[in-house]
Amino acid sequence: MRGFLASSIGVTCAAALALPLTPPALAATARPVPATETATTARPAPHAGTSATTPAGRRAAEPYAAGSTQSLPLEPLTRDRATPSAEQGLPRRAVRHFSLLGVVWDDPDAELHGSVRVRTRAAGTGVWSGWQDVETHADHAADPDTPERASGRVRGATAPLWVGDSDGVELRVRSESAHSAKQTPDARNLPAAPPLPSGLRLELVDPGEDDATSLGAEEGPRTAGAPNAETSALTEAAAANADLAPLAATEIAALSHARTEQEYLALNPGGLTEQQRQAKPYVGPRPRIVTRRGWGANEGLRESGLRYTKKVKAAFVHHTASGNKYRCSQVPSLIRSIYRYHVKSMGWRDIGYNFLIDKCGKIYEGRAGGVAKPVLGAHTLGFNNNSMGIAVLGSYGATKPSKSAVKAIARLTAWKLGLYRMNPKGKTYLKSAGSNLHRKGKKVRLNVISGHRDGFKTACPGRKLYGKLGSARSKAARYQGR
Repeated sequence: MRGFLASSIGVTCAAALALPLTPPALAATARPVPATETATTARPAPHAGTSATTPAGRRAAEPYAAGSTQSLPLEPLTRDRATPSAEQGLPRRAVRHFSLLGVVWDDPDAELHGSVRVRTRAAGTGVWSGWQDVETHADHAADPDTPERASGRVRGATAPLWVGDSDGVELRVRSESAHSAKQTPDARNLPAAPPLPSGLRLELVDPGEDDATSLGAEEGPRTAGAPNAETSALTEAAAANADLAPLAATEIAALSHARTEQEYLALNPGGLTEQQRQAKPYVGPRPRIVTRRGWGANEGLRESGLRYTKKVKAAFVHHTASGNKYRCSQVPSLIRSIYRYHVKSMGWRDIGYNFLIDKCGKIYEGRAGGVAKPVLGAHTLGFNNNSMGIAVLGSYGATKPSKSAVKAIARLTAWKLGLYRMNPKGKTYLKSAGSNLHRKGKKVRLNVISGHRDGFKTACPGRKLYGKLGSARSKAARYQGR
């Protein structure tokens, strides 16, 4: 990875109305799931003699993938004719086990104006949850005019919601006009609700087992002589961190400040001027980072190849909006679920974020390409070039992020931004590729550590997390020795 800072550019990247509860729980006996309602993502093994890598723009084969996705088309639901809204969903039903869900639709540029509400049945107890809201945002994406965005596979989508091990689901999607939530004495004066996007489907994601995915285990027999595309992709992802950890490492170890400074100089031979080599390197100590192998990424899911931008000038902080009802021991499964949702359901080439942080403060590698390198992500529509995306797992509109998570943001940015000689308390300019907040081509002045909402009109990363970014900037600067 010598001289990685000079890497060549690679081009790719909800409030709801209350709805009535359904009648008492259905009989516990699970009905058979019709074949038209399910879709497994497993594919046949490649033919013998085929290449282990795929041409640019094609996703690697998924012959032995642990985990699966059920894709269920939504149905029209009976609605109150006095309510000016369209409604689709799924009656309560039994399904195969899943732990995360989301709703997708055909047109990635279409917006879902309305509410998405879901209730699920816990697999262990058979108890149905209350209604939960699914955030309807569509603001994370690869930049316009990139191969990833223009692949033809990208779909519109809600945020994912983590529900834990479940085997039953009920869903309601209701279209609402901007005025439908307001009280009015005459419902006839309400404007018609906009139509729901076409091709609505509920995606139910099973993350698979920790041990199977982390070891790249196979499911089912292998065709004799067939190359293992996932093993090739696993090696590719691990090799991107080869200067920091062994190929089979599940973690990249933390370093002291002194050793990080030594590594900084070693990773930049020829990437620094003599004046820069003699100056104090303002880089924070490298934090411990769980690798993709550590959280069990099935490398056969993503597209082959790695994509880079020129440098890292800014960090955008996000929340995943997937809810806070997870245990830190479940995080590898949660990340595998988000990864599968981004790739298989939303059509991205890989998970969108460069890093993820859980509420216990642990840091995880996101998109493949190397934690120290300028990997091009799909986290902030319009501003993926020359930036990185950090997602804190959870929803932080009304919930305060943990002190551990905020500290992890500071430690990660102090190190990664320091490698690119950026001051966490400073400002920088990024050129917009086009968003709903900044026109294409505009040079936008941003905090080096910004929230998602600074580049795109969105509630992300949630009011409570956004309010902690000032503290994260100050801590990161102190970690750098400023």
